[in-house]
Amino acid sequence: MANLSTSSGAPAAAGGKPRGRTPAGPTIDFATILGTLGGFALIVAAMVLGGSPGAFVDVPAMLIVLGGSFLITTVSFSFQEIMKAQGVMWKAVAYRQREPQDAALQVLHLAEMARKNGALGMEAHMRDFRSEPFLKKAMDLVIDGTTGEEVERIMLREAESTVYRHGRSAGVLRRAGEVAPAMGLIGTLVGLVQMLGNLEDPSAIGPAMAVALLTTFYGAVLANMVFLPLANKLERNSGLEAMVNQIYAMGAASIGRQENPRRLETMLNSILPPAQRLSYFE
Repeated sequence: MANLSTSSGAPAAAGGKPRGRTPAGPTIDFATILGTLGGFALIVAAMVLGGSPGAFVDVPAMLIVLGGSFLITTVSFSFQEIMKAQGVMWKAVAYRQREPQDAALQVLHLAEMARKNGALGMEAHMRDFRSEPFLKKAMDLVIDGTTGEEVERIMLREAESTVYRHGRSAGVLRRAGEVAPAMGLIGTLVGLVQMLGNLEDPSAIGPAMAVALLTTFYGAVLANMVFLPLANKLERNSGLEAMVNQIYAMGAASIGRQENPRRLETMLNSILPPAQRLSYFE
């Protein structure tokens, strides 16, 4: 009999079978929002308290850092990859992802159902997988009679492809995080050259010095408060998705091989973090 108590307190489905929670929509990552907005708020507060926030706005410095970072990052990648990375950045704030333990609960439930009714008996439940395209594809292969080994091979290959795509997008952000401080340094050199070339004109020294200092400031802010943190968050989300997809692939392969669900539980617990391991069967 299934044990309804798990370490995460996952809810039980109809019939007393625990199932993973299916996210109704994208999850807003408040840690990303709070961290980013809070960091910028502290900087703006320091500017205002200093009494001269307008001194931190300089159009030439922005052109050098923002425009230069975008264009030089494009040199390292294709234009299409740059555009995709900009779209993926939103996934660091709002993304749809299951917890590994919830995914494990669902595949155990499916394995138990398949053992009782056969793989074809799950065909009526395929509509439940519409929000999980990876799981739906895996279960389609099982229902079509694909062997467990072939299902696992196909789905793990697809999971690796997904990780690669996400890694490329995170790589774009990491490269931008490397380029932004460098463009700030270049802007600093440009400002110093302008300043030294106009020492006889005191009115030109101030704007040149502003460019020299603010480009370094803009580059450091963009790299350490935008590009690198977003790259880390995307890599974290990609790793979580990779684990969930691995769980789905293992579950579908086990169903295809008609294995005992208890063996599947043991396999899943071998990859789940210790705090999320299951006790589905007593």
